[in-house]
Parts: sequence; C-alpha cells; structure tokens
Amino acid sequence: MCLAIPGKVVEVTDEARRLATVDVGGVRRAVNIALLDDGEPVVPGDWVLIHVGFAMSRVDEEEAQATLELLEQMGREYEQELEEFRASMIE
Repeated sequence: MCLAIPGKVVEVTDEARRLATVDVGGVRRAVNIALLDDGEPVVPGDWVLIHVGFAMSRVDEEEAQATLELLEQMGREYEQELEEFRASMIE
C-alpha cells in the first residue's frame, strides 16, 4: 500500500535542487519540495504530505496530526511506510 504521510519541514537544505529536511515520526530525510513551487516559499515549520520522497501538498498542523493519528491506527501499513521512509534517501 502506498500512503502519503505528513512530515514537518525542518530546514530547506538545497534551494537550487529544491530539497528540504523533513521530520516524519522522528526520522529526518531529504525530500524534494519542487512540487510545492506555487509562489509561496516552503519554510521550516510547514507541514507537507510526502509520497516516495516528494512533498505532494501542504497541510496545516491540525490536518497533519489528524492524519498521523489515523495512520497510527492503521498499524502495519503505517509502520511499513515509515520503514520505507527510513530507507529512502534523495541525494
């Protein structure tokens, strides 16, 4: 199952390559933020939905927390998604 999981932007690390460090459940990874180039810059503290290393959309903190709670209730699928996120790397 493929899920989009919420993560919090910690830092925009490479503006030219459109990469940011995002925290998902205590795991930090580089995520491509190019799909969010809508005129409003991505900044630390923004919440985004991530799928296969790409931030797909912005969400507010309330929606992110509600989604995380729902995913945690799903159990195995959420744990699998977190494992895949831990194993992923964008360089």
